Amino acid sequence: MTQFTCDYTEGAHEAILRRLFETNLEQTAGYGEDPYCDRARRLIRDLCRDDRLDVHFLVGGTQTNTTVIAAALRPHQGVIAAASGHINVHESGAIESTGHKVLAVPSRDGKLSALDVRRVYQAHWEDETREHMVQPGMVYLSQPTENGTLYSLAELTALWQTCQDLGLFLYIDGARLGYGLMSPACDMTLPDLARRCDAFSLGGTKQGLLFGEALVLSHPALKRDFRYFIKQRGGLLAKGRLLGVQFCAILENGLYFDLARHADQLALDLRRAFEDRGYEMLYDSRTNQQYPILPDALLAALEKDFAFAFWAKPDGEHTAVRVCTSWATEASAVKDLIRALDRWERA
Repeated sequence: MTQFTCDYTEGAHEAILRRLFETNLEQTAGYGEDPYCDRARRLIRDLCRDDRLDVHFLVGGTQTNTTVIAAALRPHQGVIAAASGHINVHESGAIESTGHKVLAVPSRDGKLSALDVRRVYQAHWEDETREHMVQPGMVYLSQPTENGTLYSLAELTALWQTCQDLGLFLYIDGARLGYGLMSPACDMTLPDLARRCDAFSLGGTKQGLLFGEALVLSHPALKRDFRYFIKQRGGLLAKGRLLGVQFCAILENGLYFDLARHADQLALDLRRAFEDRGYEMLYDSRTNQQYPILPDALLAALEKDFAFAFWAKPDGEHTAVRVCTSWATEASAVKDLIRALDRWERA
């Protein structure tokens, strides 16, 4: 059975495992105060071309999102997100468990617009009973989105300017940021993104690490005492150097971006294969996540050898699934799936 369900089914890239083994018996300070975490922080600042950034390392995406959002918001505030956003759908109410509400906005493609944000903000402040409601304090978006769609540089710039105008924090969940940046449809660089938000994460768990996310902070108010928030949320890893070692191994020599480019290319090969055979896509994704709409009979045949993630049921005879490639996906697996499509066509 070949898995196309998600991008974290495998362990870690061999370069990371090798580096962990090589450094295993070294003695270092704990809690991220070691030379490897320092080196990884420098690498990320250099990639962003900004020495003023604070960089923290946490274990997983939900932990990262929860910690930064809880640190940013006052008790009566909430975070604006697309209804399909990860914090609204796939984090078991983690944000709400901190006492904050996700202010979900309907979105066809998983993206927020500057107009969406302004409407939510104005609806609150123009309501005479606003003190009885959750006040918008932050905007959450992901690049790419849960649907694999991408924000353009112009869209991100408009969101950033709107947040600046309205006094809202802007946080970008980058659990799959490498896959977004390396997409041929992406028109922004990492420095472009870093200059247009108050905080963002650089994902590792879904991009070749055993575990780990790098959280990058630019706003002074978020930087203050942030390690206290990490500790309070259970995120200050005693053996923090394990995170630094992994990020060093994957960021040095561009491996992080090479692996992301590899996954995107294979996913786009699959997209072309589906479209060439007449199957429509649920979303216009140009990243490692693809969403073909397949006849149920075809899906049943494919699922004998391949696993996908269910996504939607457009009608009684078709199912949209997520077909996800990763840093570890082999070209042979993609070719096998395409051959299986052809066998179905010939049957």
